[in-house]
Amino acid sequence: MKKIIVPIDFSKHSEYALKTAVLFAKKCKGTIYALHMLDLQEVSLSESPSFQQEKAIFFLKMAEKRFQNFLQKEYLKEVKVVPVIKHYKVFSEINTIAEEVNANLIIMGSHGASGLKEFFVGSNTEKVVRYANLPVLIVKNEVTNLEFSDIVLASDFSEKCIPIFQKALKTLDFLNARLHLLYVNLPTDDFKTTPEMDALANVFLLKAEGNVDRLVNVNFVCDRTIEKGILNFSNAIGADLIAMITRGRKGLMHIFGGSIAEDVANHSTLPIITFKI
Repeated sequence: MKKIIVPIDFSKHSEYALKTAVLFAKKCKGTIYALHMLDLQEVSLSESPSFQQEKAIFFLKMAEKRFQNFLQKEYLKEVKVVPVIKHYKVFSEINTIAEEVNANLIIMGSHGASGLKEFFVGSNTEKVVRYANLPVLIVKNEVTNLEFSDIVLASDFSEKCIPIFQKALKTLDFLNARLHLLYVNLPTDDFKTTPEMDALANVFLLKAEGNVDRLVNVNFVCDRTIEKGILNFSNAIGADLIAMITRGRKGLMHIFGGSIAEDVANHSTLPIITFKI
């Protein structure tokens, strides 16, 4: 966690993310890249090109000044912070920035979304989760320490999840927390018996780690949806963090298929960290 990107929109939730990033940066002696994506409104077609350019420069200077003021926080003085301003709010650009600085993690604050807003618009956090290739940590409230004792890692134990599962283990290892592996069994055509789930987890762990030592940390729950299963289990054990593997669906695939990781991120009060296949 040497290089952390924090998107900033000047809200209290982005400040929650910034404070969380400070905790990570202090623990890992890392650098925070505070990113503000300037949301310039479309200019009128009747305006001349020179006036359009002047307006863009004016808004950019205002954003830079506001950004500088926002970063004058007492809690930032003990860590290295690099401000980054982009002229347009294009969430796919975050990958480009991450590659440029060789970032390890994105931390975002989110208030979630629900109802029609969630379906038609979604939150900025959802867009980042969908586009980012590196892990995304989502916080809903202020995180005061990194003393996570119980982490729930949800998986379908499929073979294609193995590489990202291995990456998740390495990413979460420094937190020294108890890891609860979770499989949610649904009352559908894909419903599995207990022996079938045991066999699935057994094969998965053998391929992923070469042993089944972690089998004692595997949990099976039955629920009506995967989202409810994850949230109910996490609340039952008093988890501090939920880790999820996402496929990062976009376009029509996202509209029709949705994203379990995004649903959990929207509706959980716990911090969520996502890892994309």
